Amino acid sequence: MFDHELAEVYDLIYRRRGKDYAAEAADITALIRRHRPGAASVLDVACGTGEHLVHLGRHFDHAEGLEMSAGMLGIARAKAPNLTVHEADMRTFRLPRAFDAVTCLFSSIAYLGTREGMVAAVDRMAAHLVPGGVLIVEPWWSPDRFIDKYVSSDVVGEDGRSVARVSRTRRTGAKQAEMEVHFVMADPSRIHHFSETHTIALFTREEHLDAFRRSGCTAEFVEGGPSGTGLYVAVRSG
Repeated sequence: MFDHELAEVYDLIYRRRGKDYAAEAADITALIRRHRPGAASVLDVACGTGEHLVHLGRHFDHAEGLEMSAGMLGIARAKAPNLTVHEADMRTFRLPRAFDAVTCLFSSIAYLGTREGMVAAVDRMAAHLVPGGVLIVEPWWSPDRFIDKYVSSDVVGEDGRSVARVSRTRRTGAKQAEMEVHFVMADPSRIHHFSETHTIALFTREEHLDAFRRSGCTAEFVEGGPSGTGLYVAVRSG
């Protein structure tokens, strides 16, 4: 999942769908500095291909990323050769420094699949904050807001290459969903198809807020956010 085949077209798909990483990074930075005005360092967890990370790096004196997918990691490192991007699991990572802010965006937290995994990841992220540091987590849909059997489609193109993406979601449990995604890519040399099935957790707001409390953070949920799923804004005690 999120490896080499999808990594190759990931930026193209979301850029052409209108995702404005620069504006989102600017909004996240403003939110961080509202709670910690002097914030100078940031760690972007599950940074993917590094789009948010690149723009966050323009707002902070020091920026690092963390990613587990080899395909995504390679693109992020090529895109931001001046920034450090760590290969690690967000549930277990340990870095040698703490940061003024840690971010985990684009609903990456939901891909951990279990409450235990989510709690472990929040704990690890909070552990890498300085006292008073800010943790921003963008969740996926909660169980009460999830739309079962939702279907989506897009066709995008650039530089002689076209990509069609179709997806459907379905609830597979009280707090779990599955997203099946198919891609058809065409360029002058070939037409290629691949598919992925993503298992995504439906965490409740109470479960997220409990994870922040356990990690020693005071948190609030903010409606809206980059994808409409809201944001959790947490500040580490001490």
